[in-house]
Amino acid sequence: METLTLKQKISNSSIIKALLALLIFMAVVIIGQQIASKLLALTPLDKNFRSLLKGLFVSSACILSYIFFFQKFEKRSITEFASKGFLKNVAIGALLGFTLQSLTILVIYLNGSYSVVAVNPVSFILMPFAIMFTVAIIEEILVRGIIFRIIEEKLGSYIALLISGLLFGILHLANAHSTILSSLCITMAGFLFGAVFIYSRNLWFPIALHFAWNFTQSGIFGAITSGNEKTSSLLEAKIQGPEFITGGEFGPEGSIQAIIICLIATVILLVLNAKQNKIIKPYWKK
Repeated sequence: METLTLKQKISNSSIIKALLALLIFMAVVIIGQQIASKLLALTPLDKNFRSLLKGLFVSSACILSYIFFFQKFEKRSITEFASKGFLKNVAIGALLGFTLQSLTILVIYLNGSYSVVAVNPVSFILMPFAIMFTVAIIEEILVRGIIFRIIEEKLGSYIALLISGLLFGILHLANAHSTILSSLCITMAGFLFGAVFIYSRNLWFPIALHFAWNFTQSGIFGAITSGNEKTSSLLEAKIQGPEFITGGEFGPEGSIQAIIICLIATVILLVLNAKQNKIIKPYWKK
């Protein structure tokens, strides 16, 4: 009987592979943040530029660790981070994220609950840009690149979409001021990001969409994102009104229109995925 090596055992077991990938990835995130913080503290750069450089360092470390791990254990080219089509995926993803979030804010504005107090210098967007850029890369690699993709290999696209979307929502339950509406919206956003990954088979697309959704919300329109502290922004805004429209202290992601907008976008993408035969069937139907 042939004895399997440790690498072969890991490759053959989806659970072990996923757990090991998650462990290594989180270690890279935590250690990378610590190293970047300590090194940048020695420089004369201001807080905003340090945050930007820290984000670039940690994000690069995350992408490289993902590529290295799956090249080693899956013996394949990591097309999820292919340079081919990079600009197209990033541009379309960013435009989609900006549009969907702008529609969410537009509903708040039309309800008379959003008003611009001041317009800040462009430099004010550096902090939210760095934060949202890093968050998008970490969360998309974690949830779509590792969890969704590995589950999809065995259980198919729809089950992977359901599990990863619910997990994405659960992970945000710990955020301050979370509500039933915000949990539904984050879960629906998880379905949307997963549907985008199925469509593109490339992580740059959901990363750009995720980044633009968050950055447009906090860096441009001056709203709170996912219950976190308010960051500096291009527009200084006053948001007051019914919580189911404004999202309350959780931010616009806790609004009813955000859920509906994400739902519509998800359904459209899933229909396109089905028509273009991009849905992977579970192993028992292959």
